[in-house]
Amino acid sequence: MKYLVFYITMTLFALSLSAQEKILFNGKDLSGWEVYGTEKWYVEEGVLVSESGPDAQYGYLATKEHYKNFELRLEFQQEANGNSGVFIRSTIEGTKVSGWQVEVAPPGKHTGGVYESYGRGWLIKPSEDKEAVLKMGEWNSMKIRVVGDQLTSWLNGEEMVSITDAKIGEGVGSIALQIHDGGGIKVKWRNLKLTELENKK
Repeated sequence: MKYLVFYITMTLFALSLSAQEKILFNGKDLSGWEVYGTEKWYVEEGVLVSESGPDAQYGYLATKEHYKNFELRLEFQQEANGNSGVFIRSTIEGTKVSGWQVEVAPPGKHTGGVYESYGRGWLIKPSEDKEAVLKMGEWNSMKIRVVGDQLTSWLNGEEMVSITDAKIGEGVGSIALQIHDGGGIKVKWRNLKLTELENKK
């Protein structure tokens, strides 16, 4: 009997954990997302592809829902120069974004660092020795945890940066993927999963 109770308890616990996890990209289409700008966003063989369009301007793909405190896990693969990023607590008008970007960039360009667009610029960059964590042209895993005024990023299991910032704490908005301007950019994304968290501060 006690084994049955243990089994039921563990099953319910596992179900509660999985219920908290949200699949942001369904592998089929852009349901739940909104495109900003004229750059290309499409699904190919179950993978989300972001690619520069003929205008070669900034482009964004943002969640229709807003997320405040969460842990986001995803994978990305860069082709061409791979200059992109993941925005948190962000709003977009046209192609002008207000918020904070966890950088996705070519080697030596601070992937995992935090940049504030149309504001203070770089808030924190990874230490130089961590620049080698990025695997250009291969699949990379990224994790972003945002709770209150603290943002922490990981790349391929390595903590890249952690920052406590009052303005980030006040931010409200979507999660958004970026295509940088300049053209020639192509980045693939998959396994975008989010778990909402409580701010226990």
